[in-house]
Amino acid sequence: MAAQRRIDVVLDSVKRLLRIGATANLLNLLQKQHPADLASVFGSLLDTERQAVFSLLVERNGRLAMETVSEMGPEEGAKLLTGRSAEEIAKLLQEIPSDDGAALIDYLPEELSAEVLELMRRRESGEVESLLEYGEQTAGRIMNPQVFALNEDLTVAESITALQSSRDVEMVFYLYVVDARRHLVGVTSLRRLLLVSPETPLKRIMTPEVTSVRVDTDQEEVARQVASYNLLAVPVVDEENKLVGVVTVDDVIDVIKDEATEDLLRLAGVSGDERISTPAGEALRKRLPWLAINLVTAFVAASVVAIFEGTIQQVTALAIFMPVVAGMGGNAATQTLTVVVRGLALGEVSWSSARKALAKEALIGIGNGLALGVIAAAIAWGMKSDPVLGLVLGMAMVVNLFVAATAGTLIPLGMKALKVDPALGSSVFITTFTDVVGFASFLGLATVFLRYLV
Repeated sequence: MAAQRRIDVVLDSVKRLLRIGATANLLNLLQKQHPADLASVFGSLLDTERQAVFSLLVERNGRLAMETVSEMGPEEGAKLLTGRSAEEIAKLLQEIPSDDGAALIDYLPEELSAEVLELMRRRESGEVESLLEYGEQTAGRIMNPQVFALNEDLTVAESITALQSSRDVEMVFYLYVVDARRHLVGVTSLRRLLLVSPETPLKRIMTPEVTSVRVDTDQEEVARQVASYNLLAVPVVDEENKLVGVVTVDDVIDVIKDEATEDLLRLAGVSGDERISTPAGEALRKRLPWLAINLVTAFVAASVVAIFEGTIQQVTALAIFMPVVAGMGGNAATQTLTVVVRGLALGEVSWSSARKALAKEALIGIGNGLALGVIAAAIAWGMKSDPVLGLVLGMAMVVNLFVAATAGTLIPLGMKALKVDPALGSSVFITTFTDVVGFASFLGLATVFLRYLV
């Protein structure tokens, strides 16, 4: 809370200094802030204010400007760069790590990004271009190619000298050991390097078992490995096991945040790359298809109701409680879906463990159905003075909540098996299941007990 209050104070000061044109004071204030805090400030400014502040930083402190852009994320950061010339963008991208630069270029307009890449190629800065050759959301795209490595034939003393003379390495969490052809053969720690005799060969103190990922490994899997093994960084190798880069924990945190945001949006039927600043026309184009599918499935549920139209005409009170059954089923399914999708994202759930997860969720569904069914039955009985109507509603609740739990488990698992993002569209299909089953069970049971209903 204290940090947020400080950012709010900075935001108010930035707006005031902009308004009165106090450029020197504004620059002094900006340069005292951390890039992450500046990114929060930028996010709360109007477009014109954001561009003005960014232009001032670019002119006086290009490194801070680009570090702030990196903290904002590639999509928002690219918007700040788009109005500038390719030459200026290429120069500014030299201020940040190549993996951040590659992410920004990916969101620039196609012609502008091509010009920027050509200029960077002429300046012998091909790292950004090489990262863009890897698939999106892979280890190769998010890795930093500037990874420090030591040859296995070096001694400890030679290794320390090599480390001291290195100027291009941003941070060293682990010391990776490679052979003459740069194959990854081991890893050691800086602490171990300092505790053994200087004449000791590096290959004698290294650990040959190294947790690594390939360049084509999905970034979610990279994040899982870093979290599972409590790593600060993970080396990236090519198909020949040659060391080509490293993914550090700060990159993994960004991945986790982005993937969590994407899953949250997709569970609601919204495109994973939509933001609050996305233009209305583009947002409409991305949302409309899933709403159209939802409309079709809604008519499927309506057709089920139409089958029992005669029953409803005889007992109009059924129409009052139909939304209760369908709504409770949808809510219960969403709970199960959220837990299962999160479990899939974290690697806690798979087809091999699906039976246990399904049994647990089914048991929860039956338990919820019984508890809520009794309550709903009592309310319906009290409202309409009809115990049979209450019984029908209670039984339908048990059936639908059981189906909700089962569908909420099996649908995302099935989509995962088909290589489709489990968060994408699961809610639409589950809503259809719970609506159809809810209406069919409630009205079907009402038809069976029709002679006993008031």
